[in-house]
Amino acid sequence: MNAIYGKFVRYHHDDGAKHTNEWIDGWLADRNDADPFFLFVNYLEPHLEYRPPEEFAEQFLPAGVSYDEAMDIPQDAWGYIAGTVELSDRDFEILRGLYRAEIAYLDHRIGELKTLLEKHDEWEDTIFVVTGDHGENIGDHGLMDHQYCLYDTLLHVPLVIHGGSFTDHGPIDELVQLTDVAPTLLDEVGIEAPEFREQMQGRSFHPDAETEPRERVIAEYMAPQPSMDALEQRVGDLPDELDQYDRALRTIRTDEWKLIRGSDGSLELYDVGSDPEESANVADQHPDVVADLQAELDEWVNSFEHAEHDGSVSMRDETKERLEDLGYLQ
Repeated sequence: MNAIYGKFVRYHHDDGAKHTNEWIDGWLADRNDADPFFLFVNYLEPHLEYRPPEEFAEQFLPAGVSYDEAMDIPQDAWGYIAGTVELSDRDFEILRGLYRAEIAYLDHRIGELKTLLEKHDEWEDTIFVVTGDHGENIGDHGLMDHQYCLYDTLLHVPLVIHGGSFTDHGPIDELVQLTDVAPTLLDEVGIEAPEFREQMQGRSFHPDAETEPRERVIAEYMAPQPSMDALEQRVGDLPDELDQYDRALRTIRTDEWKLIRGSDGSLELYDVGSDPEESANVADQHPDVVADLQAELDEWVNSFEHAEHDGSVSMRDETKERLEDLGYLQ
């Protein structure tokens, strides 16, 4: 849905967060304040194309670069990955400035949301969670946008919780996954939900939880998006080196090590303690670490049932064409 929103809505009127907050303001005013509520807000601003308001962009663009010049930098991630669009180090410096400006603009709107909750006398009783579903590659690892990898440029996202037991708790210096948010919030509001907890893979990090801190976290990338076929339809013939992205990925990460395993048999090991940018694959130098992490990953994969499906689905031709164009259909 992020890509659909960006392609058909956002780039014509880059004020989605503004309108979202306006809707929330009206909803808070009309709701029965005697009832509890759960509000999920999915802001889309920090996504390609980066088109922050000019007053925010000016704070982050390199010296001497105008807003109009920045807007002329190609933001075609598919073309860049396929080699049909060239971007220089200077171009990426400008794009990183635009990305930071997008984040600053969103930070402003999140602050506005806090103000709305205060205005409607909800802030003191609200558990306020801010997180992200992914980061972005902006030339990192030879990639652009958030496809084809499981590097920390995509996986290491903010997670901030305010309210209740978290207000004066301070930073939590341990590994967590986004799946851990749900059981943590259930603990905060005192909901047992045993059947749900039995099915979830999350582990509460609530200050009063008796769970042990995680020793490792796991992430998956189940299929390339866009697929190689969809990419070829968009940009034409693909160079042979793009075959490396035609695979699924799983990763397991500890405080010290991170293993990325591809369905094509590829293995990458990074000493994230000393190489947080994941610049040197040291799998060949540490076969014992690779073996241990692979065994842990296999144990996790085999620890739960996997859903089965026949792959059949019906949709309108127009919808199918749009999803194929955006890379959401393989």
